Amino acid sequence: MSEETTPPRPSLATLLRSGATPRPAGADAMDTGSQVDAGAGAGAGAGVADTIPPAAAEPPAEAQDTGGDEPDARQDGDSAPLEGGIAPDFLRRPAMAPAAIRRTPRWQWLLLLALALLLAVQVVLADRATLAARAGWRPLVAGLCTVLRCTLPPWHQPTAYTMLQREVRPLPGRPGVLQVQASFRNDARWAQAWPALSLSLSDADGRVIGRRLLQPRDYLGAAHDPAQRLEPGQSAQIAFLLREPSAATVAYAFEFR
Repeated sequence: MSEETTPPRPSLATLLRSGATPRPAGADAMDTGSQVDAGAGAGAGAGVADTIPPAAAEPPAEAQDTGGDEPDARQDGDSAPLEGGIAPDFLRRPAMAPAAIRRTPRWQWLLLLALALLLAVQVVLADRATLAARAGWRPLVAGLCTVLRCTLPPWHQPTAYTMLQREVRPLPGRPGVLQVQASFRNDARWAQAWPALSLSLSDADGRVIGRRLLQPRDYLGAAHDPAQRLEPGQSAQIAFLLREPSAATVAYAFEFR
């Protein structure tokens, strides 16, 4: 009678690698429908090979669980790449920034500035007479007319004339005729035309008994040139005859207009 041989147990490392649960000794004999002896001539090595379960195949690296730390690339609604990995041209092209869309070419700003400057010059030229009568605008308008060769009305500031000397006396040999002599100076910043001169005569009670407004041609005579100007700081001396309105004249007053 042949001695029954017990197959060797698998090692602990083999069981851990394969994930199989170790079976107690003699479990093969207790199972219903146990294995039938494959043959008396089978060797011990063949029995060991039939008893040890094959090691479970390890899953590929791509299929191994990563622990759930990395989110699915498609769970946010991203579209799957097109076939061949080529995206449309409008997706690959970078979006244009809003500032680049709204940027205005520099030549348009320069053109707008030139048109605004031209409009301002036209307004100044059209209203140069009124603007030239203002001390703040006079230098600007005068400089513009020097460049564009336009004319300006003369500066008119009667209060800038200063009376230096005056004298009114009867003309000897001519009763009822007064001889008037005066000298004045232009203290304005710009040249002025000859002023109009207002002469008032009063009696002893201070009542005005006569007034006359004399234009430059009245006290300068035919030699007066309307284009002549009195420069700043320039003095002038005048003399003329005036008929006396009353023998009671005792006082007189001059005023520039």
